[in-house]
Amino acid sequence: MPKGKDVIGLASDKKAVMVDLKFMDFLGLWQHFTIPISELNEAVFDEGLGFDGSSIRGWAPIHASDMLVFPDPDTAVMDPFMKDATLSLICNIFDPITKEPYSRDPRFIAQKAERFLKQTGLGDTAYYGPEAEFFIFDGVSYDTGVNHAHYRIESREGQWETGHARETHFDGKHAHEVPNLGYKPRYKEGYFPVAPIDSQQDLRTEMVRVMEQVGIQVERQHHEVATAGQAEIDIRFDSLVRCADKLMWFKYIIKNVALRNGKTVTFMPKPLYGDNGSGMHTHQSIWKGGKPLFAGDGYAGMSEMAMHYIGGLLKHARALAALCNPTTNSYKRLVPGFEAPVNLAYSSRNRSASIRIPMYSPSPKAKRLEFRSPDPSCNPYLAFAAMLMAGLDGIENRVDPGDPLDKDIYGLSPEELKDVPKMPGSLEEALDCLKKDHEFLLKGDVFTQDVIEAWIDTKIEKELNPVRLRPSPMEFALYFDI
Repeated sequence: MPKGKDVIGLASDKKAVMVDLKFMDFLGLWQHFTIPISELNEAVFDEGLGFDGSSIRGWAPIHASDMLVFPDPDTAVMDPFMKDATLSLICNIFDPITKEPYSRDPRFIAQKAERFLKQTGLGDTAYYGPEAEFFIFDGVSYDTGVNHAHYRIESREGQWETGHARETHFDGKHAHEVPNLGYKPRYKEGYFPVAPIDSQQDLRTEMVRVMEQVGIQVERQHHEVATAGQAEIDIRFDSLVRCADKLMWFKYIIKNVALRNGKTVTFMPKPLYGDNGSGMHTHQSIWKGGKPLFAGDGYAGMSEMAMHYIGGLLKHARALAALCNPTTNSYKRLVPGFEAPVNLAYSSRNRSASIRIPMYSPSPKAKRLEFRSPDPSCNPYLAFAAMLMAGLDGIENRVDPGDPLDKDIYGLSPEELKDVPKMPGSLEEALDCLKKDHEFLLKGDVFTQDVIEAWIDTKIEKELNPVRLRPSPMEFALYFDI
């Protein structure tokens, strides 16, 4: 485990002139401030640095706004985007009065979840492997006011562009018109033809190479199903907190590589109407003493522990939605009748179930489950911690997941699906489920009642109500002449 002096030595070796201190806000965006290298000394790691916590979404009120960041020496890496050589450190948040970790710091909650797993004696490591899908667009505009609202997405890959004689290209600084040359992925057919239909191969490769610079191991990259530049880059699994750290680097790198190439990226779950949305299928397993605990001689080669873990996820999935699908836009993706993981069932090889057991390899080390409902708008520290707590509750209470649903769920009739539970249909419903079902999150003081209440209140006040109160363009199309 590196110490402060090791980080200072690294900074010297890399000729860093600045140090960037990154930390996670409550809802899921990285925040940062930067100090000159002359300000980095061992005391920073022991005493922290102060900032205004009241300016961070969902955090301290202004009368108790002083906070401290404590850099984690184990996260030191050179930032690949700063003009001047800059060392980056991910930080934990502390209260300056009590000197205790701040209860609403998402990274602290994830650390407590890892600690709770060890305290149970069930395992010592929870591994997570997220597949965060995203869209690469050429441009976007949006605005809303008292008397107007609009959004518009620009993409030379957009299937809707095929009828135009000319199309707009962006060179990073300017937009210019060129002849339309076709080769645009048809709706739901972006998975995954070669160039020239896939126009973003080199851009995704650039993203991968930058990820490798900061220590992220990438397994593959490819175009995804939707038109208009939907993409996926799969990173290798890691332990809960380390994987959440890497997912934040993942988003940071993808957005900044796109920007320097004159593109823009969104992790919104459903930016396009009528085509596939972006999910974050999350692979997970528990290990102990270097041995995988989800491998066994049960269904699909899974252990009894793994099946109880699945039972816990299914039991609490509707409450988990408030943390794993935490935006109003999330529920534009989770719609019954389309190819979305809304049915709370499990199966092997079956991507129409909300929990899939991959069957690519018979190796015990490869035994894991894939929870397909989460999306990339989530705060990964909170989402991973909540999924682990649900699974552990299932193991502790020996929750039976029921029988697998080994058939194409999308092809079943409503009558055949009437007894299969569903994910919530809206953020409002998901938050209500979390209100009613969160005791499992409070075990081991991993989540606190204050965190749950603050999450629900913030989501209602800052997101749910503003969306609910505003008319949409579709409502004008439906009702203006009523």
